[in-house]
Amino acid sequence: MWRTRDQLAGVLGRGWLWLLLIPSVLGGLIGAVLLSRTGNRNFIQLVPWLVLVATISIVLRPMLVRRDESGSVHPDITVALWPVAIAGIFLVGLYGGYFGSGIGILMIGALSFISRGDIRHVVALKNFLTLCMRGAAILVLVLEGDVNWNYGVPMAIGGLIGGYVGGTISHRANRTVVRSIVIAASAYYFWKLYGPAVIRAGAE
Repeated sequence: MWRTRDQLAGVLGRGWLWLLLIPSVLGGLIGAVLLSRTGNRNFIQLVPWLVLVATISIVLRPMLVRRDESGSVHPDITVALWPVAIAGIFLVGLYGGYFGSGIGILMIGALSFISRGDIRHVVALKNFLTLCMRGAAILVLVLEGDVNWNYGVPMAIGGLIGGYVGGTISHRANRTVVRSIVIAASAYYFWKLYGPAVIRAGAE
């Protein structure tokens, strides 16, 4: 988020940002509480399909959404659609707090039709919202004593380094490269879940 902060110039402090931030954080909190109470991850097989839907929306975005000439990240939806947007962000936040795999792609997909700005601005907004949402979820899990620090500490360090490097790439890359990375990530999720089964079936 820090690496892409300049893409959010003029965004922080805007009223519409609270309409996205509050449901995102609230969803993250509730999702983390549900995870702490249930620990049920049986829906892992849904992850690639959720990512696929988000990826399709990102791929089709240039054809379905006319980009704002200013390239800004500011929303361009009617007042009547704001409840739908808020509900969508809340559901993404709920998933992010509970499970989180592929949350970045899902958040980009949700934001793609809220903002007509350049995809890099959308990625920056995604970084900010997921920082707040995941931060709230992590706080719940820490307070509940659900964190295995032997894994958590190295993952946190790797996440900080990887996040900064990823932010640098998305900051400098053009929108085609960013969309290509998203598509590659979606393909990875599908292969991770279904690839071994396909190989075994072929071998038989």
